[in-house]
Amino acid sequence: MEARPDQFILALDQGTTSARAILFGRQGQIHGIAQQEITQYYPQTGWVEHDPDEIWQAQLAVARAVLRENGVAGTQIAAVGITNQRETTVLWDRASGQPLHRAIVWQDRRTAGICDALTATGHADLFRQRTGLVLDAYFSGTKLKWLLDHIPGARSRAERGELAFGTIDSWLAWQLSGGRTHVTDPSNASRTLLFDIHRRCWDEDLLALLDIPAALLPRIVDSSGQIAMVDAEWLGTTIPLSGMAGDQQAATFGQACLEHGMAKNTYGTGCFLLMNTGDRPMASQHRLLTTVGWQRRGQTTYLLEGSVFMGGATVQWLRDGLGLITSANEIEALATSVPDNGGVYLVPAHTGLGAPYWDPFARGTLFGLSRGSTRAHIARAALEAIAFQSAEVLQAMERDAGQPMTELRVDGGAARNDLLMQFQADLLGVPVVRPKITETTALGAAYLAGLAVGFWQDEAELSALWQAERRFEPCMANDQRAALFGQWRRAVQRTLGWAKGE
Repeated sequence: MEARPDQFILALDQGTTSARAILFGRQGQIHGIAQQEITQYYPQTGWVEHDPDEIWQAQLAVARAVLRENGVAGTQIAAVGITNQRETTVLWDRASGQPLHRAIVWQDRRTAGICDALTATGHADLFRQRTGLVLDAYFSGTKLKWLLDHIPGARSRAERGELAFGTIDSWLAWQLSGGRTHVTDPSNASRTLLFDIHRRCWDEDLLALLDIPAALLPRIVDSSGQIAMVDAEWLGTTIPLSGMAGDQQAATFGQACLEHGMAKNTYGTGCFLLMNTGDRPMASQHRLLTTVGWQRRGQTTYLLEGSVFMGGATVQWLRDGLGLITSANEIEALATSVPDNGGVYLVPAHTGLGAPYWDPFARGTLFGLSRGSTRAHIARAALEAIAFQSAEVLQAMERDAGQPMTELRVDGGAARNDLLMQFQADLLGVPVVRPKITETTALGAAYLAGLAVGFWQDEAELSALWQAERRFEPCMANDQRAALFGQWRRAVQRTLGWAKGE
């Protein structure tokens, strides 16, 4: 189709802490944003849950709000794209559409014991070979197993085809289509521990190991294509739902990391560093993940990924848990008020450590406190911890790829923090580049949706739209960088296995 100047793409960005809707124009520019926070539930230590109905209602509310507040009619929306917090697991009744339990969030650690048991019986290598993933509580498969094990009658109902499983993309697509479409795309499917990334299908052996009935699973569709139709009830007219990708894959697409070797880091609730490895999955030798980036016209692009569980969540903890700041925006000024960390190191392993350690039993620790330590030093240590964790992932990625990275593209809320970005460049020794549009997660979903309906013509057009806003050049001496890393790694070693008493 020919894109009219009065048309937009609507991206629905369902994140860990909020639901957002963003309107994008022909040049990839933002025409409007609406956002609503969602409730976090912590029923036990290490457990994190969301209310699926709240997620749906919040997402619908912001979609309607962004149209209303910007004077845009539903008929002006050329397509809708979904991007979502990945791994978060929903189980619902196909007939009523009602969830059987709160959603188990990606941060949740309740299934660490299930993963340990599977590892002890020698199954970790099979999961890695088929899925590209580490056998960890982070992923959806063991969360789904837990739900089937703990909800009375759930497994037998699942076997009869009465229940549906999905990550948040599937849940939203189901709701948007009026319960007519139960789908996921390969980027989200590849995060479940149930998907063979080589054959690009659900894996019968892995389903059997986790005792998960295949009747639960969504149909797998391209990340960009004819996915579903948004019911006219929601936005006043039927609209193609034609883009779908997990948040980090969408951000990689939105950053125009469309060629082999290009990489980005998203500083959100967690930090997620991904590198494009082309049309073949690259097996990691350094405990990174091999994952599907996106699938268009049946062609699959793969990524290497390293995940940091506590990124912006570290700043939220300083605000909500410790009360050191009243707003996340205060942290940069506070951290800048001291010249360095004063020997203070924070390891934010509050929900375990991700790549390259993968220790669900690590716990958060604060080291190096003295009588001279202030809340400013702790604030600076928190920002530096985000950069240290990301740098360790990047170093592992470079070793896997066998080549140094030439630049790192960055996005997400914390990418607006200049102190953090400069420290990140210093630690990496390569430029950190922040784009003009940092809402790249939603932009990637919009691009995938728009390509499917001809709003944009091809990936070359998308690459041409990408523009840098600021480039942070490294300026730290090598010996200082080495000294800081040495102290950081000493601190990390002391956190490992803490919850096990090791």
